[in-house]
Amino acid sequence: MDLPQLLLVGLVLLLGVLGVLVPGVPGTWLVWAGVLWWALHMRSSLAWALLVATTALLLVVQVVKWQLPPRRLRGVGVTRRMAVYAGVGALLGFVLLPVLGAVPGFVGGIYLCERLRLGTRGEAWTSVRAVMRAVGTSVLVELFACLLVVAAWLAAVLAS
Repeated sequence: MDLPQLLLVGLVLLLGVLGVLVPGVPGTWLVWAGVLWWALHMRSSLAWALLVATTALLLVVQVVKWQLPPRRLRGVGVTRRMAVYAGVGALLGFVLLPVLGAVPGFVGGIYLCERLRLGTRGEAWTSVRAVMRAVGTSVLVELFACLLVVAAWLAAVLAS
């Protein structure tokens, strides 16, 4: 696969990861579609194995999300600004500490947004806990799975 196509696949994967954070955007499907596109062009056993593993993981994530409590966005004051802070925090955490850093980065982004909005540490942490109870768990599960797929894809690209 040539470099421009690899970059396009990487862009689709990035848009998918960002799409997980935006309600109504099929982020998980974009990540899966990016891996499918790559596997169809690579046609190697590694590519097909990654596609099968990605499909299985993302299906399990969908089942887990259905088992979690429903989202209550309006009740806890989740805004687009908070989603942006959480997404940027997750991406920075992912870069600084691959895959595992996304979780504290996500929470840290929400905390920073609330600290700037509310001003005090105690109120910010109270707000972070409320947000994490309402929406964070399901978003975090989906985000972590998508970041895991992206990390596996990067490893496969570098290995081939």
